[in-house]
Amino acid sequence: MVEAVLFDCDGVLVDSEILAVEVETQMLAEIGLHYDIQDFKARFMGMSDAAFFAALDSDSRTQLGRPLPQSFEALCRERLYREVQARLTEVEGAAKAIAGLDGGKAVASSSRTDKLRIKLERARLWHLFDPHVYGADQVTHAKPAPDLFLYAAKALGVRPENCLVIEDSVNGVRAAIAAGMRVWGFTGGSHMDEPARDRLIAAGAERIVPSWSDASALFSSL
Repeated sequence: MVEAVLFDCDGVLVDSEILAVEVETQMLAEIGLHYDIQDFKARFMGMSDAAFFAALDSDSRTQLGRPLPQSFEALCRERLYREVQARLTEVEGAAKAIAGLDGGKAVASSSRTDKLRIKLERARLWHLFDPHVYGADQVTHAKPAPDLFLYAAKALGVRPENCLVIEDSVNGVRAAIAAGMRVWGFTGGSHMDEPARDRLIAAGAERIVPSWSDASALFSSL
């Protein structure tokens, strides 16, 4: 029985992944690191910021023979959050679907909690979850470890096996499975494509949900 639904944020609730991929790949190209967009999404989506920038630094040392510029992370965050403030929206239909959902609900995201508030408030979704918004900075091990989902479930007072997770990344699907939770792969964000859908299925997602209207119909049967 599902007693609570745990939501990833980026690319599930807010359409931020498309902005992040755009900003990050442009800035990496400016310093000489070039990535195929599909490979970039497959490799990095769902990572915590710490893991993401550590992986980029490793790539820079391997491919360019030097570490990432010391200011790269801060400049990347600055440029991305300018785009967030200017262009971020909810994933279409998210607010309506979540407002109609009975039972417990929380956000459990690889983003930091302070950044989650910025994005959720910008998309007018914060009030639907407050105070149950949890980020990677609140646990020792980020996704694909189960820590964050287990943390959110404990805060809601719900057993892991009674939680359903909505995720758009392989790391998130793996984390949910490791936590002993059901997980649906969500493909309604503008960054998603057929290869991304296939990766979610291969990672173990129970089903693919292509939009929030589809999710609403499925929620009614839980």
